[in-house]
Amino acid sequence: MSEPDPPVVPKVASPNLSTAAMSALFQDSTDDAPIPRKRVISWAMWDWATQPFNSVLLTFVWVPSFLVSPFFLDPAVAASGTVSGVEIDCDTSANAATDYCRALGALDANLGWGIMVAGILIALLAPVLGQRADATGRRKLTLGIFTGLLIACQLAMAFIGGAPSLFWFGVAMIAFGSIVGEIAGASYNALLVSVSTPKTVGKVSGLGWGFGYIGGIVALAIVVGLILSGVLDGTQASTFQWIAAGATVWTIVFCIPIFRNVPEPPPSADTKRVNFFAGYIELLRSIGRLWREHRATVWFLIASAVYRDGLAAVFTFGTVIAARVFGFGFTDLVIFGIVLNLVAGVSTIFAGRLDDRFGPKTVILVSIGGIIACCVTVFLAAGAGKPLFWAAGIVLAMFVGPAQAASRSFLARVTPIGHEGEVFGLYATTGRAASWMAALLWGVFIAAAANQTLYGILGIALVLAVGFVLLLFVRVPARTV
Repeated sequence: MSEPDPPVVPKVASPNLSTAAMSALFQDSTDDAPIPRKRVISWAMWDWATQPFNSVLLTFVWVPSFLVSPFFLDPAVAASGTVSGVEIDCDTSANAATDYCRALGALDANLGWGIMVAGILIALLAPVLGQRADATGRRKLTLGIFTGLLIACQLAMAFIGGAPSLFWFGVAMIAFGSIVGEIAGASYNALLVSVSTPKTVGKVSGLGWGFGYIGGIVALAIVVGLILSGVLDGTQASTFQWIAAGATVWTIVFCIPIFRNVPEPPPSADTKRVNFFAGYIELLRSIGRLWREHRATVWFLIASAVYRDGLAAVFTFGTVIAARVFGFGFTDLVIFGIVLNLVAGVSTIFAGRLDDRFGPKTVILVSIGGIIACCVTVFLAAGAGKPLFWAAGIVLAMFVGPAQAASRSFLARVTPIGHEGEVFGLYATTGRAASWMAALLWGVFIAAAANQTLYGILGIALVLAVGFVLLLFVRVPARTV
């Protein structure tokens, strides 16, 4: 599931923080006046508005069923993939060696390179642009600009027909959409202080995350309904153009409330207003201070950045494997996406209870270990076909939610008192800084295996394994006043 990460916010429930210090972070929080429900819902609707890019276009429909499909192969090579009217599967050694399957594998690898470049650019641009928005108090302007760019990107995808000459343009739009979506998301998270108080920030943050899950499920369900009713046909390139157009309209309509009803928070008093390149100096100073004074926090930031990249890659590339290796068709992928979103959402609800009982580190390690086991099982037992992948996908989705939820809880435990806002900001930054690793190894493993897509899952498993090992060495220091 290529759903976005949940909004990352300062930990505000700790009794070790002074009331005055926490009130300064929130608008209208100096008294107990409730935030208007309309304002809260309007903020959460942005997650709903932008979800089709992640769920429908990137993860479950447009990319796996269109961009890395025979639509973008040389016509002669694409024709060789159909024998006696039946499209050959690329799940056997003999078939994988054909020009048809090798060409499809090359598309998969090239997609990985594009997403890797996007990850690098996100790491370079997002932290500094976020810092400048904090300092100038123009978070809504930044949100508007980059949401507009995301809309333009989706609209451009609506004009991409099934032609080999347009493949790299399609990759560029997916990569560009990922970049501007992440930068817009940083400003969206910053507006959380405009729709919550110290007492409600956790609930409101969770509401936004929940709207994202529900939005993805609804959007995918609409696609399924249009397919079953005969309105859409997954064998026609025009279907995917209409889906991209629909995602564009969806984002435009549902992002309006946040700009109409959510006020701009004041500039951050603790953030220096510096030029673009000086922003990197401020970032390095913050990291250096944490390394000297709170090394366990830095180790967790590093470990979580690595395994969170692996978690994101599981959904980004998992559907590509489903389509390429296990023969999932258009309808199969959409239904698969709905089920995985539901499973991940339900498992996340129970993540807090597991955290309280066993501790966040244990929950994360078990979850990552389970996901790695699923990846290895899929690789070794690929011959079992669709039933295996369905089972592995459902089990894997059960682990993703708890891993994400427990990560935020664990960070709270290794965050030094009085540095909550700074450390949670670095949590988002380090996650973006490592967002190229899994995409790189995905491409490397596929290329090394003569463009056999299944081998890409080993690259993802390796990234998760590295994050698992790094997390083993992170201590949980006692929080003292």
